[in-house]
Amino acid sequence: MSNLLYFLYGLWFIRTLKYVLFWVYLWQLKEYHIGRFLDHFNTEKGKKLLLNPLLDFKIIFLLFFISTNDIFISFLVFVYLAETIIFLRQIYLKAIKKPVRTAKSLFLTGVSVSVVILFLIWSAKKNPAWILGFDIFLPVIISLIVLLFQPVAVFLRKKTLKKAGEKIKQFPGLKVIAITGSYGKTSTKEFLTTILSKKYKVLSTSKHQNAEIGIAKCILNDLNEKHQIFIAEVGAYNKGKVKEVCEILKPKIGIVTGVNEQHLSLFGSLENLLTGEGGRELAQFLEQNGLLVVNGDNKYCLNLIKKFNGKEKIYSESNRALNADIWAESITVRRNYVSFIAKNKAGELADFKANVLGKQNVQNLLGAVLVAKELGMSFGEISDAMTHIKQEQAGMVLKQGKHGIDIIDSSYSANPDGVFADLDYLNIFGNPSTGSGQAKKIIVMPCLIELGEKSKIIHEQIGKKIGKVCGMAIITSKDDFEQLKRGVMESGMKESNILFLEKPAEIYSVITLFCKSGDAILLEGRVPNKLIELLLG
Repeated sequence: MSNLLYFLYGLWFIRTLKYVLFWVYLWQLKEYHIGRFLDHFNTEKGKKLLLNPLLDFKIIFLLFFISTNDIFISFLVFVYLAETIIFLRQIYLKAIKKPVRTAKSLFLTGVSVSVVILFLIWSAKKNPAWILGFDIFLPVIISLIVLLFQPVAVFLRKKTLKKAGEKIKQFPGLKVIAITGSYGKTSTKEFLTTILSKKYKVLSTSKHQNAEIGIAKCILNDLNEKHQIFIAEVGAYNKGKVKEVCEILKPKIGIVTGVNEQHLSLFGSLENLLTGEGGRELAQFLEQNGLLVVNGDNKYCLNLIKKFNGKEKIYSESNRALNADIWAESITVRRNYVSFIAKNKAGELADFKANVLGKQNVQNLLGAVLVAKELGMSFGEISDAMTHIKQEQAGMVLKQGKHGIDIIDSSYSANPDGVFADLDYLNIFGNPSTGSGQAKKIIVMPCLIELGEKSKIIHEQIGKKIGKVCGMAIITSKDDFEQLKRGVMESGMKESNILFLEKPAEIYSVITLFCKSGDAILLEGRVPNKLIELLLG
């Protein structure tokens, strides 16, 4: 084999490592859920992974120009040298996308790299076109490796769930609380954990740990005889997942925080979504004489209550819900906190204040107050405990950016109700440097995903809200950009102020030209980390 071929295979192996890491990363990001993985290719970024000029050119070259001559080999060297340089640059800039280290991701990465090495050994004495073909089909090859080991993963998962179920039975006095819904799960869990921890020994799943295997591992690794209460956030992407978790938890209290179209494309239908995240499966597997607690300001939650034949409690932001058990009055929303008076049916009332951002948190706080009251805490104890809640527990943090610009970081994830709520919070910002009571407001966000057939309508509605609140909107993904833009312009924003930009440096440049001290930027959903670094300095 010539030196040129050795060089070619070396370059090919290096750049192929990049794509092995990326495809395992993407499967992990989608939680190895085939529906979420496939849905990614309905997005603009997903389509570019499968349809892009370089890939098209490789396919054409493979089909029509296969040869073993030096021209063909030199072309491959040129292509893979360029890709290798890009990969090495990304490593230097720490911009490489790679999976988080877990036993599963390390195993899948190891198997995938082994397949690459074996293929390289096998193809070394054959036509170099084989490596080009492997390159083109790498996404399929990695996906087949993931799916090949899924039965093993399912077996191990069921074994882990069974062990967790056996362990939790060892603590008959343990009060288990399960929280589900399309939004508000994490905040409600965090608030309730902080409040109850002032009086009880509480264990809860870690932030955003809501998959069945994460809940099971929390039980196996952390639960002990000292704990009096266990709080589990239960998420799902398809029918039956909430049921699977609740069968082992046997919760005493179930909370449904709110339901919307988030993940509709994964569940396949609204009926399936309402069965899973909508709380039906949770209600079905409550412990005998268990309590179902729901958000009375959400129509789907109220419909769930109507069909539930057991003990139930309703919390409502403003007592709009029929026969609410607890509600809020005199709500005050400031830059750094919310405060309100909570009242219940018994005529009790108390002042509450929490250092969280946005009126939407009042709902989640009320849910936590109601459950804490059911578990024996007084309004006074709850009010005192609430002062220990921190901004980050609500998923949105106010930060001071460069040049005196306020940065509202709500960048973990996004759903329709969350976007509307965060825009309401953004709207309270004024301009202290001029005393005008107004500030320029910008939202930076990607289009939302996994909304199914409702996606276009929802994005147009979001656009209308953005146009009423913001002076500029920067959208970082293209999927439903036109629908969102249509809604923004209907509300009166100039077309020149609704921008599609992907690169952090370009977004930062536009922001610095548009904003000054006292202005505010809302970072909504998964915006690039590099942009956050640039804004904070």
